[in-house]
Amino acid sequence: MRKRITAIVCGLALVTSLLVLAACSGSSGDTGTGSTSTDNPASKTYTIATDTTFAPFEFQDAQGNYVGIDMELLDAIAKDQGFDYKVNAVGFDAALQAVTSGQADGVIAGMSINDDRKKTFDFSEPYFDSGVVMGVSSKDDSIKSYADLEGKTVSVKIGTEGATFADGIKDQYGFKITQFKDSAMMYADVVGGNSQACFEDYPVMGYAISKNVGLKIVTDMERGSSYGFAVAKGKNPELLQKFNAGLANIKANGTYQQILDKYIQK
Repeated sequence: MRKRITAIVCGLALVTSLLVLAACSGSSGDTGTGSTSTDNPASKTYTIATDTTFAPFEFQDAQGNYVGIDMELLDAIAKDQGFDYKVNAVGFDAALQAVTSGQADGVIAGMSINDDRKKTFDFSEPYFDSGVVMGVSSKDDSIKSYADLEGKTVSVKIGTEGATFADGIKDQYGFKITQFKDSAMMYADVVGGNSQACFEDYPVMGYAISKNVGLKIVTDMERGSSYGFAVAKGKNPELLQKFNAGLANIKANGTYQQILDKYIQK
């Protein structure tokens, strides 16, 4: 009888131990907003800031999860390098501020690498080469080139490559600029007739047009800057190193191209 009781007690102890282990192995990230490496439960969880509306790089799906090229690249790199992360979708300007203030460890938000930003951020190797196009209302046949913008108003999204390009040619072609915080408002301003054109990164505008936003592209793509993952200057060098190593690996194994093909139709 004593042996039987001992066996039962030992069995209960084993079950309890397994339950504790199972509880400790749960994911620390919410679905669609982070990744947890079960191979390294003691690893640091990085907070990564991002934009909220920059499809196809980051946007919300029907379930409210943040998806897109940037989100899938980040997840694939985190899994490859065995680190955990949590996404903080706050908008582009707020994302940059979160990193510089130390509230986030890094930022991935379709962020162009340029000399001015290099004063504040350390960038990864480029993960996407973009370019700028001009869009007009799909019902407008009067604007086909930059020369047609004289005396007109052009919409741009603050902080984008499109905004930088428009600012660089506005005096030459004689148009005014109005700024918006997100692409959806910028597109709506053009479709509604308040402005006559907008400048945006090609994959972003191309994706929007594929979703029947009411625009059409009327210019060839102007070569733009490359996108990069970034950390505050002099901070989190280990995270930057992991991103670069993971990016190289997912390019080599085909995951990178699979992600691009999912969101950008050729």
